[in-house]
Amino acid sequence: MKLPNIVVRALAGAVFIGLLIGGILINEYTFAAVFSLLTGLILYEFYGLIEKSANIPISKMINVLGGILLFAGAFIYQSFPGSQHFLAFVPYIVYLLVLFIRELYLKRENPVQSLSYSLFGQIYIALPLAMSNCLTFHSGNYNFVYILAVLVFIWVNDTFAYLTGMMLGKHRLFERISPKKSWEGFVGGAIFAMASSWFFYQFLQYTHSLSLFTWIGLAATAVIFGTWGDLIESLIKRTLGVKDSGIMIPGHGGILDRFDSTILAIPAAVLYLELIFLL
Repeated sequence: MKLPNIVVRALAGAVFIGLLIGGILINEYTFAAVFSLLTGLILYEFYGLIEKSANIPISKMINVLGGILLFAGAFIYQSFPGSQHFLAFVPYIVYLLVLFIRELYLKRENPVQSLSYSLFGQIYIALPLAMSNCLTFHSGNYNFVYILAVLVFIWVNDTFAYLTGMMLGKHRLFERISPKKSWEGFVGGAIFAMASSWFFYQFLQYTHSLSLFTWIGLAATAVIFGTWGDLIESLIKRTLGVKDSGIMIPGHGGILDRFDSTILAIPAAVLYLELIFLL
């Protein structure tokens, strides 16, 4: 018996969120395993999309490995602080050298184009996901609160932006790129996301030094940059002429479709928290 699409969508979403949250909550090694896998899958999907839709040859598996090496280097750098921790990035530097040198021997028609898209995937996807380690470690100690908060803010914003936009949406937010998004949806999602920050403040005020206004600021940062992240992925898909980034998550499309907001929200949250703690 074939399940209705809404059931498939709900089950797939629940499994995806369960694995992601479980990996974050258990310990730093399950976090590393889940986010390394996530990095590899998103890069594999992205480079496959470039190969298929833009008809540009990409060294897909080498680039996927490179992204995982960058995440692993950032994980080691953050979790094992010490005088030699910069050596954690040596494998990634080797990947970059190999990536360029290989083009001398592959005899591609446009090697600059292939290299450009390879590096674009590293900057657009691998680097932000590697920066998730900056949200989860402080002086070598694992703390999942900030990465969990960013994910929750994004999910709350997405849910209530959709509901608010469906009920009240009249004024287009960015019609050229995403015709369905509205200013009403953006404001509604932002309000609920910032309101959800109260729960983090309420339950963590004795263990974390962030004030309620700082939590609200983190939520606002996640919402604003998450929205831009969503629009950037829409721009990429519109340029390539595709509706979904892939089919990895049944009923949801590609895994990049589900993580596009978070990709830009993570580095923005890192910068926000660095500024807060420095000031």
